[in-house]
Amino acid sequence: MNSWTFRHLPELRGKIVPATASRLRATDEVFASWDAQALALGLGVHWRCSDEWLECSRRALLERLGGQQDLWIFAYGSLMWDPALHFKEVRRATLDAYQRRFSYLTTIGRGNAEQAGLVLSLEPQPGHCEGLAFCIDASIAEQESRLFWRREMIVGGYQPRLLPVSTPQGGLLALTLVSNPGHASHAGELGLEQAASIIRRAQGSHGTNRDYLEQLVAQLECLGIADDYVRRLQRQVAGP
Repeated sequence: MNSWTFRHLPELRGKIVPATASRLRATDEVFASWDAQALALGLGVHWRCSDEWLECSRRALLERLGGQQDLWIFAYGSLMWDPALHFKEVRRATLDAYQRRFSYLTTIGRGNAEQAGLVLSLEPQPGHCEGLAFCIDASIAEQESRLFWRREMIVGGYQPRLLPVSTPQGGLLALTLVSNPGHASHAGELGLEQAASIIRRAQGSHGTNRDYLEQLVAQLECLGIADDYVRRLQRQVAGP
């Protein structure tokens, strides 16, 4: 990252974890440590998708881009502050016909086997979702997308899509992870109190579920993004 990287969004300087400092950059060493943690927790050797499945899923989507070119990734949750990627440009971006929802149950990261946590997914809804679009240079797209897949598609809980997003600098096609209703991790449309009850109590190896929500709120505020659902959920979690 350099000054050119943030030329469209200078307010993000210092607000995004560098790839070299991220605990979520799924290198071979980090990936092996996640496997070891899963075994220690009794999750078994099949706790995640196989390396073969991850690679097949990744290639199936990226082949649709055709040829070597820059890869854009739409971020709406933790990727907004900790993408764990080497990117050359970031833009404000809007995706139509989807909205962020806490509808992804996780027993790792922000939850555990006794108390699953909730993280964000994208649900098809009228309206739109405002977030960020990160540009990965074509020369490193192969490497970075592999690490991205390990992190985000580790249990297959999302559906990867190439979707059109709008940015102040023009439209583009971005890799976007949307909800997977057929997956066991999909919690469906939870009421605010139900979601808040989970977020108040859950924590995992990456911290508390409440902290995840607060980091999201902070990044949205930094960008001037108003998300009524997130604000109402934050108030519900805080409680009386």
